[in-house]
Amino acid sequence: MTVKLSVKENAIENELVRRVRALGGRAEKVQVLGNRGFFDRLVLLPGGRVLFVECKRPQGGRLSPHQIERIRIYTALGAVACVVSNSADIDALLND
Repeated sequence: MTVKLSVKENAIENELVRRVRALGGRAEKVQVLGNRGFFDRLVLLPGGRVLFVECKRPQGGRLSPHQIERIRIYTALGAVACVVSNSADIDALLND
């Protein structure tokens, strides 16, 4: 019998929070009432970097239409809005 283990979204989110804190930053969980598709975390890094981050599981994690639209709007306004689904994505985000 083979058991398939998959990484869950909360594992990616927990890794993001841990790594941001290790850099001296904050990864705040934010809920915006009445606005579907808001980002999972508002990340604030030393030096004034502010990032809007959506976490997804590596296998099968999909963005909803609301999330796609929100990312489009925020990036058009010049904000950093991104999706992380694995450690390499977190590396790229934090090493920019």
